[in-house]
Amino acid sequence: MEINSQDILNFWFEEIDSRLWFAKDHNFDDLIRERFTDIHNKAVLCETYDWRKTPEGRLAEIIVLDQFSRNMYRDDSRAFENDRLALALAQEAVQSGDDQHLSPISKAFMYMPYMHSESQKIHEEAVRLFSQPGLEGSLEYELLHKEIIDRFGRYPYRNEFLGRPSTREELEFLKLPGSTF
Repeated sequence: MEINSQDILNFWFEEIDSRLWFAKDHNFDDLIRERFTDIHNKAVLCETYDWRKTPEGRLAEIIVLDQFSRNMYRDDSRAFENDRLALALAQEAVQSGDDQHLSPISKAFMYMPYMHSESQKIHEEAVRLFSQPGLEGSLEYELLHKEIIDRFGRYPYRNEFLGRPSTREELEFLKLPGSTF
């Protein structure tokens, strides 16, 4: 049976415990790989473009590209390969107003690619988006992410996975609690 956008949303928002969203849990990562590798591969190839007909479908595509990538490829450069595509989809949703048809928790995941960006300009927009009512908790995390981008211009914890050399300041920063997400 072909996975559709509603299957993704049901899994993410109904089936699993929300504590898994941001936990490092290898069993959860395995579950996502087992159930969603095929649809992930299709989304990477932009074959799920028909999902974009609705705000919810676009959200599902963003979750697959942004969140599932991080679970499927944890501690691997492939975890970040689809960030630009997910961000472009989120930007289109914001530009069209599709984001305004979603609940706050759904908006938070639609905006997550902004938070994952390593661009200061994108983080300026992210602060605006996460400042909407109902997104206060996400705004806190966005501000922490933005602080790192403002300081380093990138996320130092990604350096190892992306084969980037770390500066001495980044290495010192990585010793601190809260330096990774």
